Amino acid sequence: MSRSFVILHGLGGSGAAHWQTWLYKQLVDKGETVYYPSFPEKHHPNKEKWLQILKALMDEIPKDEEIIVVTHSLGCILWFHYAVLTNRKVSRVILVAPPSPYSKVEEIQSFYPVPDNLSDVCLVANKTQLIVSTNDPYCPIEDAKIYLDCGAISTILENKGHINIESGFGPWEWILDQCLNDPVAQ
Repeated sequence: MSRSFVILHGLGGSGAAHWQTWLYKQLVDKGETVYYPSFPEKHHPNKEKWLQILKALMDEIPKDEEIIVVTHSLGCILWFHYAVLTNRKVSRVILVAPPSPYSKVEEIQSFYPVPDNLSDVCLVANKTQLIVSTNDPYCPIEDAKIYLDCGAISTILENKGHINIESGFGPWEWILDQCLNDPVAQ
């Protein structure tokens, strides 16, 4: 079975130095099929528009394809909304640094509230992995509890901020290993 990777960015996109863009290049260089959509209105996103693009993208990937989804920040929330609307199973989902379920950031309010049935989100994938930081300015660890309790395999990084370029996450070998080798036990 062949596989595809779907990388979903957050508010403002990921930019050239971000780990997601680095990951995209690494996967492509290794001959992997990678979808890395650039969502419109990155700085003032609209959930319905982004969902429509994600749904169309997922519909174009062959049904027998193994799919690994890698999200960051608002891309996690986008995935939550997609997952509760679909019956499309994927192999794995890696959720990195979702913003607080109680976020008051004005630009992303169309993505809120977060779906109530987050445990159902985990059922869309054979394996869901959540990666959060203890000092994420967009999701205090206390707020992350709702995500940590949804049934995902959780990795808590100590003092790594929003797990973005500002906190030192450009090239990130660990995430590449997670994608290619699935080393985390279920």
